[in-house]
Amino acid sequence: MGKFTFTQENEEKFQTIAKKYPKIDSMMLPGLWLVQEQEGWVSPDAMIFIADKLGKSPIEVYEFATFYTMFNLKPIGTYHIELCKTLSCMIMGAPELKKFIKDTLGIGPGETTADGKFTLSEVECQGACGGAPMIALNHQYHENLTVDKLKTIIEECK
Repeated sequence: MGKFTFTQENEEKFQTIAKKYPKIDSMMLPGLWLVQEQEGWVSPDAMIFIADKLGKSPIEVYEFATFYTMFNLKPIGTYHIELCKTLSCMIMGAPELKKFIKDTLGIGPGETTADGKFTLSEVECQGACGGAPMIALNHQYHENLTVDKLKTIIEECK
């Protein structure tokens, strides 16, 4: 692992956002978002980098990053499938979608396909209960899913 640093563009974004807050501590969340936007995940080196920028210990950044499920703590696939695991989606068919993903891509929650294309995560409610079951694919919502609709989405990604 190499030493992490922001790109010049992300360093400028960091500095611009930081001006909005009275204390640099408030930059923990935006800083980690910028890391993930840049790298696709938050590495230990990136946590040390953020800790240094904020005057925090690396463990404080680690605790923060591991508390929020939205941060990827290991590299993920090109296509990140976030399957809602809460009540509305479960009742409306999320278990069938999960089984289809396992059967067709060979991955379960927290796993990435061998070719690095797909990662599956089970996530808490994404606020689309009226469109259950749903997934977010690279942060784009797909609601009212059936196995056939999900099959089409996955085939388009391949």
